[in-house]
Amino acid sequence: MGKRDFTLVADVSSDDPAAIEPILRQLANAEIITTEEGFHVEATMVGESARELNRTLLSALRRAERRTVLRAAWTGGGVTERFFDYVPKGSRAAPLV
Repeated sequence: MGKRDFTLVADVSSDDPAAIEPILRQLANAEIITTEEGFHVEATMVGESARELNRTLLSALRRAERRTVLRAAWTGGGVTERFFDYVPKGSRAAPLV
């Protein structure tokens, strides 16, 4: 399977937001907004699958702070896949823009 472009829309919360913020700031083409719960992130990333990108991102965040929660929607190839931490929560056809 080849690499594809994915759009990420996610909410990230953590017991130590200062520890995970530098990792989020390393994301290319990312817009990061600080919220009461942590961060709202909108970014584009390249990878083989939404599951692989989600796992890679959450693993990096948890290396910095173990108690980090990621609620993410990855859109690529006409499909949006939602995740709560590492767990897939479903997919649906992406809305046409």
